[in-house]
Amino acid sequence: MNQFYVSLNAILCEPICKKTIIGCLMLAAPIFIFAQSDSAQLMPQVVVTGFQPNKIKNTSLNIQSYSLNKINERNPFNLSDALAKLPGISQMTTGNAISKPVIRGLYGNRILVLTSGLRFDNQQWQDEHGLGLSQMGIDRVEIIKGPASLLYGSDALGAVINIIETVPIENATIADISSQLFTNTLGTITDVGLNHKNNRQWWKVHIGAESHTDYSDGNNTRVLNSRNNSYILKAGYGFNKNKWTQENNYNFSYNNFGFIIDSLTTFFTADERRTRKMSGPHHIVMLNMLNSQNTFQLKHSLLKINAGLQSNSRKEDEGGGSISLNMHLFSALENIRWEKELNKITSVVLNQQLTFENNTNYGGRIIIPDANLAEANLAGYLKFRLNKFILEAGAGCNFKYIKTFSTNTLNDPGKIIQPFTKNNFTGNMMLGMAYNPDPILTIKINSASGFRSPNLAELSSNGLHEGVFRYEIGDPTLKLEQNINTDISLEVNHRQYYISGSVFYNYFFNYVYLAPTNELFYTYHVFRYKQQDAKLYGAELNFLVKPVMFPGVEWKESFSSTTGILKNGQNLPFIPAYKLLSSIRFEKQLNRKLRKLFIDPEWLYVFRQDKPAQFETSTGGYGLLNIHSGLEFKGKSHNWIFGLSANNITNTLYADHLSRLKYYGLYNQGINFILSARRSFRL
Repeated sequence: MNQFYVSLNAILCEPICKKTIIGCLMLAAPIFIFAQSDSAQLMPQVVVTGFQPNKIKNTSLNIQSYSLNKINERNPFNLSDALAKLPGISQMTTGNAISKPVIRGLYGNRILVLTSGLRFDNQQWQDEHGLGLSQMGIDRVEIIKGPASLLYGSDALGAVINIIETVPIENATIADISSQLFTNTLGTITDVGLNHKNNRQWWKVHIGAESHTDYSDGNNTRVLNSRNNSYILKAGYGFNKNKWTQENNYNFSYNNFGFIIDSLTTFFTADERRTRKMSGPHHIVMLNMLNSQNTFQLKHSLLKINAGLQSNSRKEDEGGGSISLNMHLFSALENIRWEKELNKITSVVLNQQLTFENNTNYGGRIIIPDANLAEANLAGYLKFRLNKFILEAGAGCNFKYIKTFSTNTLNDPGKIIQPFTKNNFTGNMMLGMAYNPDPILTIKINSASGFRSPNLAELSSNGLHEGVFRYEIGDPTLKLEQNINTDISLEVNHRQYYISGSVFYNYFFNYVYLAPTNELFYTYHVFRYKQQDAKLYGAELNFLVKPVMFPGVEWKESFSSTTGILKNGQNLPFIPAYKLLSSIRFEKQLNRKLRKLFIDPEWLYVFRQDKPAQFETSTGGYGLLNIHSGLEFKGKSHNWIFGLSANNITNTLYADHLSRLKYYGLYNQGINFILSARRSFRL
């Protein structure tokens, strides 16, 4: 098996040659050649997007779709918290507000986030940089597990999180308002929206705000400075004109996240319990995102052009209004995709993608240098439908350019890391099969490769990481990180029961990780970024039963496990513990007006994680009891939805293995009641 991986790696990573360049140009050419054709009818909307619109059973990819209604039923703290309810997904947290998804043991720059079809970069190379996106105004979230670098480019080597914005579908003017109250953080989340559709045109506006005080753990001990507040604006406009459909979205958010470091209480005095002032150390993150998605109906195909601009401003206030870190990431993105049905059994997708990023520092504290990054991706994807078989195959190539500049104190004389330029060229492949021998049975096998270039922190860090008080040193000679993932899944979908199971094996070449050394920088331990082959493997199981004798009852069980090991036998960091989630849902429609009443108690058991990495510690197991409930009213011109959730009802004192606060002796959130009310009505 290892010989196979090494041989395939040699093929994927071979130097640029004449044949490879010609092949990439051939992939790009049809996008512009076929763009001159006339138009036909648009493909219908279906369950999931993925590489192209598909029903879940008609693709070999492991895709999960999570609608906004399902998100709202759980009353999550943020979008990462909502996704962490799914099997195989956890979250790395620094308190409640700062969290990022961990999918099958991978996070940060190994997980690609798409918003409105374009990659989103929230400078996720830093552990205490959260996802930073709100669920307000979205339609659904799709999770594609496994490498998807073929059509999405670098960083999509662990999974893709595809956030899809809502589009008005009803010819009317509809207003909606929602509000959530959190007892533990004395917090609120409020969202007001207005959308309008008139035949071929539509527009929408969403305004939201959230505010939380510090949270309390299972001992009712306040975790100082874990507060946050945010202000969000979303607007959109679109139309369908003859052979051209356009969707434009603008997203703005202004966020303050209190951050917690070791011994914070020695220099930050506890203030009033209900205060929301950001008087202590905190992040200030402002996002601006604008994009335009265009679909052109050609004679026998579709042409999709998506372009956008993103501005990510990140500052750190050390307390008292003094800004130390101040950096800005600007991104310009473009994606062209051509889709065509070649015949009754064959379809093709050709994809071209360009990205340019500029990182600039304006503050006195420098974590990563000023830099320019550019990426170009070309790929082709074929899909064959043969009776009960769906076969998918694709190949592509990618070029990534990184250039760093001399940056204030980061490049002082005597410093190890100096400005550098890197050029990375690689190829990717995918081969998968979905077999539907019976209307209720689906078997999937998928194997794909992924890659990413080491990020700026891994290449060029040289300084004290204040969040964990360690001195980190990067290595500009780090090689391209690549992986090959094989995923096998089985799904049985019946009216009375649903069973799914999947196993995966993910082999990494040149996995980048942070390792402690015997060096000291004054009193601080020195950590260096290193590389080594690694493997991750695990399984996910889901079981749902709707007993015939008990209408409206659903019994659900899900289990997920992940193991990560370096080639030298050491454990990978931030690998989540095994999880078992059990729930019984009771749902009933009472009458025409009381459309739905549900109660959904659940028991989450997280096993002991006793395989820590070098600088980690073991974490004990724990169990959490949660209850979610809701009541929906429907009138002639308005709807009301009320919800009540209770998390950690037993007020268990626990520390999750992926919580960065456990190293400071701090625990996760205690009991929390969330009351929500949502109303939509016609104007």
